[in-house]
Amino acid sequence: MKKTATLIVLSIAFVLAGCNTVQGMGQDIGKAGHAIERAAK
Repeated sequence: MKKTATLIVLSIAFVLAGCNTVQGMGQDIGKAGHAIERAAK
């Protein structure tokens, strides 16, 4: 039982970390796109 609870907690932590990583990557790509747009003007 203790092992199962540990696995569940670790799984949730990895999922949340993955979401934050993807969100951060999306923000970085958006910032790069805005910089390219400004440079093109």
